[in-house]
This record gives sequence, C-alpha cells and structure tokens, in this order.
Amino acid sequence: MSDKSFQIAMYPWFAMGHLTSFLHLSNKLAERGHRISFFLPTKTQHKLEPFNLHKDLISFIPISVPHVDGLPPGTETTADVPSHLGSLVMTAMDLTEPTIEISLRDIKPHLVLYDFTHWLPALARRLGIKSIHYCSISPASIGYLLSPEREPNGKDLTEADLKAPPPSFPPSSIKLRAHETRGLTFETGKEYGQGISFRERLMISLSDCDALSFRACRETEGPYCDYLEGQYRKPVILAGPVVPEPPTSALEQKWAKWLDSFDAKKVVFCALGSEATLKKDQFQQLVLGLELSGRPFFAALKPPMGAGTIESALPEGFEERVKGRGVVHGDWVQQQLILRHPSVGCFVTHCGSGSLAEAMVNECQMVLLPLVGDQIINARVMGGDLKVGVEVETGEEDGLFTKEDVCKAVRAVMDEDSEVGKKVRANHAKWREFFLSEGLENCYIDSFAQQLRSLLK
Repeated sequence: MSDKSFQIAMYPWFAMGHLTSFLHLSNKLAERGHRISFFLPTKTQHKLEPFNLHKDLISFIPISVPHVDGLPPGTETTADVPSHLGSLVMTAMDLTEPTIEISLRDIKPHLVLYDFTHWLPALARRLGIKSIHYCSISPASIGYLLSPEREPNGKDLTEADLKAPPPSFPPSSIKLRAHETRGLTFETGKEYGQGISFRERLMISLSDCDALSFRACRETEGPYCDYLEGQYRKPVILAGPVVPEPPTSALEQKWAKWLDSFDAKKVVFCALGSEATLKKDQFQQLVLGLELSGRPFFAALKPPMGAGTIESALPEGFEERVKGRGVVHGDWVQQQLILRHPSVGCFVTHCGSGSLAEAMVNECQMVLLPLVGDQIINARVMGGDLKVGVEVETGEEDGLFTKEDVCKAVRAVMDEDSEVGKKVRANHAKWREFFLSEGLENCYIDSFAQQLRSLLK
C-alpha cells in the first residue's frame, strides 16, 4: 500500500438507488487516487457504466445473481420486480456470499463498504479486512428506527414504541402518525431474506461492522450522528453531501422544448422515485391536485397498481383539460437535468435521500410527499428541522391525501406572497448556498478518506 492510496471493495444492496449512491462515493474516492472494486449484478453493469467517471481506478466486478424460486428468471435488482418480491431479491443476494468471499480473497482490499449484507462484517473479519456500513438512510432515520436502546430485551417493536423517539434521542421535529407507526412496525418486522427480519438484518449489519458511515453533513444532522456514535459505540464517519457530478448529457429534446415554453420557475415537477407505485385513487388525487394548482406540471410516475399504462389510469377528461400545460409520463426521465431547468420552480418528491440531495442544490422549492420507511423521517427533518419544504397533509389513520392537500402544498411553496413560501425559500436558499460552498465537499471527502485510513492502523 502506498503512503496515500488504499484499495476499497463496494458491495451495495441490489437496488438502483443504493448502487448509484455507492458509485457516486466511489467517484469521489477515486478522484483521490484510491482504487475501487465495485461488485454489481451482471446485467446491471451497462446502466452504471456512464456514471463511472474513473474507469482506470473503479473496476466493476459483475456478480451472477442466483435464481430463487418465486422470482422471474433473470431478476437482478429490486427494479426488476414488484416491491413485495424485494425479500426474495435479498435472499438471492445472500446466496452470493461464497462468490464474494472468493473475490475478496483474490482482490485483498483494505476495506469493504456495504449496507444490507449483514454477513459481510464477519466474512471481512475472517479475511483481515475492515468493514464499513455505508448507509443510504439518514442518521436521523437510523437513530429513530434502529437504535439499540429501543430493544434492550430483544423484543419486537410495537406501534406504541415507534410513536415516541428512543429515550435519549436528541430533540427533533420527528413525530409519527398512526398510519406511519403501523406501516413502519410492519415493514421492519417482516422477513427480508430467508429466516431474518428487516430489523434483525439491519441491527446485525450496523452492530457488527468497524464503523458506520453516512452521506450526511454534521451541520444538518450532527446531533443524530453523536447519538448513533454513543449508541453503537463505534466511529460515525460522514462523507458530506456527495452531490453527483452534473450529467454530461443534454436533456432529451422533446422535454427541453416543452419546458422551454414556460416562464422561469413556473413548472411543477413531480417524481416519486423508480420504485414507488401508488394505488389508483391516490395516483388520481395526485395528478388532480397538480391540475388544481393551476400551474404547468410535468409528472414522472409509474402506472398505479392494477393499471397497465399511465393513460388508462388518468381521471376521465383529464388529458383534454391539461393539454398544453400538463404532462404525466410513465417512463424514466433525466431528473437531475429537469431539476436544473430554469422553468422548474417546484419539486414534488417522495423524499428519497438521493432526490433530496439533488433538490437541495437546485433552486426549485420542495413539496414533500413521503410514502414509506425512511422517507417519512426524511420529510420531518426537511420540513420540520430545516424548514426547507412543505409536506402534503395526510390522514392521521389512513395516510391518504386529497387533490386539495396536494394543491395546498404546491401553492404554499410557489406563492411568492405566502409567509410559509417566503420562509421555505429563504431557508432553502441558505442551505443551497451551504451545500454548494467552495471546498465543502472536498473537505468532507478528504476527511472521510483520512478516517477510513485511520481504521487500518
């Protein structure tokens, strides 16, 4: 090993958001001369190739994903299947352990970064490799949902447990509604992979590693990081904002032309991530709410449950009414480039960590519409702690929203005269300036690399 560089293996969960998050970090580390061996599913490699900015230092190592009964042949990532089959994708990933062991013995990295593969720390320890849990979920979410002090007797969590934060959790704006505690209790308790719950998997993964690491800044989540460091009794290493490099490609011509036809900051862009599928009634309330706002809008949404196409799910007469000022599109779009377009003034987001990171460095205001899991905690931190967005109101018990709820939130952030809008815009501008401040990211990544190196002593 040279005096400065070291070799790192990356093995992220087989979901596109996790794979791209790990690759963004890999690019930042490769910039500093560190060599990266990046494990990923074979057929997924071509999707990530354009985002590998350092092909001389980042080597993709394709992994054949074993077939598991119940999965369609050829399944590799969660993007290939409905969300209820995610547990079987995890089972398939767990079956790669012998392959990963052979590769790690061959590569001999100094460190391995991973997230959902709870067996990796023990394997790494046997091979003399340091293991770091690189978490795509925020420190606030891990602290609230997966704190060791929540389960001193190893009991399963109840809805009542999640209603309140852990006993020594820092003061925050995080409050959960009845339907959210119900959903989170179910999600964390269900089997994820064969014979292990999601919660057990994450608790082992977080407890058994040499250090925890996050794409986060101390300035925004410092108290939650300190809390985790005390609870897990190990270093918490922050990578900073890890803002993806601006795409070198141009926005697709038909979307660029459409967006160019509107004045600056007038268009509402709505995107709920690559895996979110709404029920049909909520899908319709969302698009009707965008229509009701009176603003031009571009919604990139998956067809709702039970619908084969976007067009078949739209409310009667909707397309005629919004013609020329509203688009609902059912395929992937270049989100980063759309958020950067001058005509986009509002972003309706599901509050996935990647989307929030992109939104924070752009000028469009945020409407927060969390759907599941850590998105809920993210929304409370963004809307409550940082006050950089307005959350769509939902029912306490059922979690449902109406078109009026969507419209109200959009108008709140886009109305230049509303007090809420003024406050949100001022806070967003302040944090955007912070995240884009010269040297911030370099400082964090340099510190991240130094702290990784200190683990090797």
